[in-house]
Amino acid sequence: MMDRLRGKAIWRFGVVFLAFALVFSLAGCAAEEEPAGEPAAEEPVAEEPVEQSDLVLASTTSTQDSGLFDVLIPAFEEAYPAYKVDVIAVGTGAALEMGENKDADVLLVHAKAREEELVTNGFGEYREDVMYNDFVIVGPADDPAGVSGLTVVEALAAIADAEATFVSRGDDSGTHTAEKNLWSAAGIEPAGEWYLSAGQGMGDVLVMASETPGYTMTDRATYLNMMDDLALEMLVEGDDSLFNQYGVIPVTGAANPEGAEAFARWVTGDEGQGVIETYGVDMFGQPLFFPNAQ
Repeated sequence: MMDRLRGKAIWRFGVVFLAFALVFSLAGCAAEEEPAGEPAAEEPVAEEPVEQSDLVLASTTSTQDSGLFDVLIPAFEEAYPAYKVDVIAVGTGAALEMGENKDADVLLVHAKAREEELVTNGFGEYREDVMYNDFVIVGPADDPAGVSGLTVVEALAAIADAEATFVSRGDDSGTHTAEKNLWSAAGIEPAGEWYLSAGQGMGDVLVMASETPGYTMTDRATYLNMMDDLALEMLVEGDDSLFNQYGVIPVTGAANPEGAEAFARWVTGDEGQGVIETYGVDMFGQPLFFPNAQ
């Protein structure tokens, strides 16, 4: 009996001894292993600033005064951060001359026949449609010449007959070119004290017509963008002859040919056309320009 009890005691002692040995062994291993430290935070790598080159865009005062460039140019510069766009807003005639003199890299203008002539004469690489809107005749709310609801040719004839004040751009711009063509279609050579040749951009002419008061021809976009500050009503619209097409031309021999090509491809591509399509919708419930690049 005593031997059996002694055997059990020895067995229990052995089990306890092995358990303690195992615990101390594991503790020793843990002590030898160095705790895994947190990974060292990576130093932020400063982005190198993008080296920008100037891109000179000669365009019309209507694209500037309509507010389009306030959204179009930042969108392009975000897509192509290597280029900083310098917009020179002048009449189309002056913009085309800048192209001939290589004083601009790319043109965005609206006198299609003259644009095609520029390319034919070797001053532009090519010309592509970008967008369109239309011209309208605006004037005083009391409409002294009674042009409301007339066709544009009838309206111009009525203004001339009444010798009601008409403020012309008079600056060889795309709008001025279109206006002269319409006077010609009406068989009228406007002259006299009632016909004022301003030699100014679209925004300034609208202000002059509002203050005079008088009639003028404007692109719809610029008028809508400024109408809250003008005492002018839209009186003649919707005539097929008032169609207003814009085109882009990279200048031959431009100082920044890569930038000119990038802008032309972007403004006629999906992204640029999308910016144009949505401009004006939030403010006026309608786009101010309609993209139509092919």
